[in-house]
Amino acid sequence: MIMNKSMIKIFCTIMLPFAMIACTEANYGDENLTRITKSNLDPTFGIDSVAPNNYKLIAANDKNVIFSGWDLGIGIFANFNTGDTLFLPDAGSYNIKRFVVGAGGISSDTLSQTIVVEKSDPVKGNLVVGGKFATPADVAKWAIGGTGSADGKWAFTPGKATLTASGYGGRGIYQAINVTGGYKYKIDMLVSSTTGISDSWFEIYCGYSTPTLTADYVEGGALYSINTWDSPAGKSPFSGMLSKTLMGQVVNNSGVFTATKTGTVYLVIRGGGNDMEAGVSVTNVEFRRM
Repeated sequence: MIMNKSMIKIFCTIMLPFAMIACTEANYGDENLTRITKSNLDPTFGIDSVAPNNYKLIAANDKNVIFSGWDLGIGIFANFNTGDTLFLPDAGSYNIKRFVVGAGGISSDTLSQTIVVEKSDPVKGNLVVGGKFATPADVAKWAIGGTGSADGKWAFTPGKATLTASGYGGRGIYQAINVTGGYKYKIDMLVSSTTGISDSWFEIYCGYSTPTLTADYVEGGALYSINTWDSPAGKSPFSGMLSKTLMGQVVNNSGVFTATKTGTVYLVIRGGGNDMEAGVSVTNVEFRRM
C-alpha cells in the first residue's frame, strides 16, 4: 500500500506515544527516520545560589533528553530532578557533574562545574572531621579500636579507608563527636566493595563509652549491620551510600543515634570476617543532627 504525506502524518501522530523512544521526527521525503545522536544532546547546566548552602541546578537545554544523571559532588551518579534545590550543608568545593541520555540510550559527554561553599550550615553541618580521608590530617582524626579480635587491617589511601580481614579477624576505627542531649543524629557514608564479601560483617555503632583494643564495641546495638550470614547483603560488588545501596538487605539500617545526654560520643566503624580480602572501603562519613 502506498501512503501519501497526509496519511503518514496522521499515522505518526497516532503512534507517537509508542514511538517516542525510537523516533523524534520524520523526513517525509524519503520516509527515513532522523534518530537521536550524541550531537543532539546538551548536558550543559547553570547554577543559581538561592540561599546560603542552597543551589538550583538548571538545565540549559532539555530538548531530546529523557534522563539526567547527576554527580552531586560525592563521586556517584544519581537521578536528581533538574530545577530541584540542592542543599550542601558542609563548607568545601563540590565538583558537580551532569550527563544526559536520549532516545535509544544515546548518552552525552559529562560536563562539570564547581560550587564553593564558604560556610557550613550551623545546624545540619557534618560533625565528622576528616570523613573523606583525603589527607594525612583527615586520617589523624581517627583512632584504631572497637574490636577484640584485631587481625583485620585498615588501609588509608587518599579519598578512602579500606578494611580487609581473613581468618575471622576484625578491626575498627572511631572518632569522638560532641552531641547535644535530646536530639537525633543521622549517620551515613559511602561504602563500596569491588568483589563483595562473604563470611563477614561490617557494622556501625555509636555510644558514650570509649572504644578499646580488647573488646568488641556493642553499646546501643548496631545502627547499620552488613552480615553475610543473615542476609544476602554485601555478597556482590556494591557502591553507594550505606543508607540506600544495601537497603532491604542490611540487618539493621536505621543509622539514627539518639543522644540521651549532652557530651562526647564515639562513632565506631568496625567489621571483619573470613573472606574480606578485597575489603570494604568507606568515605564521605557523615554524622548530622536531624
